[in-house]
Amino acid sequence: MADRHAGSLRPAVVLFDLDGTLVDSEPGIAACVAYALERLGVPLPSREALRDWIGPPLRQSFAGVLDADEARIEQTVAAYRERYVESGWRELTVYPGIAEVVAGLQAAGSRLAVVTTKIEDQARRIVAHLPFGAAFAAVYGAPPGTTSGDKTARIARAAAELGAAPADCAMIGDRHFDVAGARANRMTAIGAAWGFGTVEELRAAGADAIAHAPAELPALLTRSPSA
Repeated sequence: MADRHAGSLRPAVVLFDLDGTLVDSEPGIAACVAYALERLGVPLPSREALRDWIGPPLRQSFAGVLDADEARIEQTVAAYRERYVESGWRELTVYPGIAEVVAGLQAAGSRLAVVTTKIEDQARRIVAHLPFGAAFAAVYGAPPGTTSGDKTARIARAAAELGAAPADCAMIGDRHFDVAGARANRMTAIGAAWGFGTVEELRAAGADAIAHAPAELPALLTRSPSA
């Protein structure tokens, strides 16, 4: 059940996206994409274009520059994974203020989990190495070979396994996949404007609220018991 604290009601379960919400993973992802495309002799997209790659599944992003050539896509994904497993997964930084938000929510009684489009074993590895990784009860990622960024099923599974009704849950993320998945499950969707999506993208997807910095999250996640 959600925790009542000082006349307020916090979600029983708070779900966080990983890339662009908890961590800035752009350096590692960009370096791995560059490594993979160079192996195939494919020109590297601009840095701005590469930011749009953070969130969707790799195969979906590579298809756009490889003319949907399945064989070349799989070769490129394999090259990306090669570098990512070796070093790319460590090339990230935690967003300032996120650790304090995670600690505060945990102290207030909310159960926390990560829901991401990243392959699940990779996501678990990253979360386990975060200084606050132990605060998360579970990590829900994509199965190998996934081509869809839809998080609806993963978000539903997280709520069910953590024992909370959708109305008692909130999802925080920086891309439309996060907002759409939360809305499909009838739970609160909060956009993280410090990530890789845009405020316009988050609003268009139907975010209930948008936080421009992690410090804004506690207030957005708190409502009066009568609300």
